[in-house]
Order: sequence, then structure tokens, then C-alpha cells
Amino acid sequence: MKRLIIVCEGPTEHEFCVNVLAPELLKDNIYIDAPLIKKSNGGIVSWSSIKRQIERHLHEKDAYVSLLVDYYGIKDSYNFPRWMDSKGILPLSSRLQFLCDSMKADIESEIASRFIPYMQIHEFESLLFSDIDVFRNNFDDYEIDFSKLESAIREFTNPEDINSNPNLAPSKRLIEAIPGYEKVVYGSCLAEEIGLESIMEKCPLFSQWFSTLRSI
Repeated sequence: MKRLIIVCEGPTEHEFCVNVLAPELLKDNIYIDAPLIKKSNGGIVSWSSIKRQIERHLHEKDAYVSLLVDYYGIKDSYNFPRWMDSKGILPLSSRLQFLCDSMKADIESEIASRFIPYMQIHEFESLLFSDIDVFRNNFDDYEIDFSKLESAIREFTNPEDINSNPNLAPSKRLIEAIPGYEKVVYGSCLAEEIGLESIMEKCPLFSQWFSTLRSI
């Protein structure tokens, strides 16, 4: 059995890895751990800190290591490899690939082959827009303003692109549409009901990453 460590930005991503990704990867004989980023209260920290954690995990026998973090949570001051060089690269998917390649190149060469860098464009909750009917099925009409979710889908054809400004991030859209929405409580449950197949169909960057994980 192969071991995969996915370093998670926060508890929502951790629950998603444990409850949704892990059972599917186990079918491919891959066991996962999903530790949180160290020295963080839920969110990104400096690259130097994350790098130390990644390399420490890579030195654990033959473990593979990946990340589940979002690009828009990263500040210039966190000094990710070639971060400023990436600013002019478009489309955004090419920028993320450039940054992922740069992260891999900055890892110790003898262990870098087992590092699978990944950044989501926006936060985890964007994946939940892959099938908004799951919200209709799980919340009563008085609990949810479904039209707000429909509006987001009309505005962005790809769920991974949902976020036109910090106040309209995916999680904030969900909280506005569902006042009682709790990220950690609902996130992985809703993702599990949506199913990885639907998420991969609608979210190409996520699909590419998860396909890579399955092939280790």
C-alpha cells in the first residue's frame, strides 16, 4: 500500500480529504494522512514554513506528499517560489502551473519526485458549486436563498472560477445564501453527496490533480 500525505490549509480541507478522498484512493491501494499546515490557525503561512513541513514528510520512508490550499489565500509576503514572476502569466491556470513547478523545483532534489504540488484557484467551497441541487436537497426553503447560488452558477461556467472579489468568495456566497452554513460541519458531507465524479467533471484543475494522485 502506498502512503500519501496531503497537507491541508484548514479543517474543512482536512475533513474533505478524510471523508471523501480517502475512501476513493483506498480503492487504488493508497492510504492518506491529511495533517494541517503547522503554525497556522487555518490558512496559509510562509513558503519557508510549509516547505519544511513538506520535506519532513517526504523524508518519512517512501511517502508521497501533496497540498490542498488555495491560491487567493497566499500573500506576497509569504515568498512562494517565483511568486512575483508569476504575476503577469495568463491564463490563471498557466500561472498556477508555473507556481506548482516552481514549488517542486525548490524542494530537495533527491525527494522532489514524490512531491505533487497543487493549488486551487479559490477556496474549497468552490467545488460545492459543481451541483447546487445538493443544497436544495439538504436545506428547507426557509433556510436557503437558492437564487443566490443559481446566480453564481450563471456568472461563472466553471465552479473553480467563482470569486469576483473577497466579499464574494465561495464560502461567503454560501453563508449569504444559507445564514446557518458552517464550513467544517457541512463541507465534506455535501461534497460526498455531490460525488467526486461530478466534481471532476465540472472542475478541470481539481480533476487533473486527483487523477495524478490516483496514479502514484
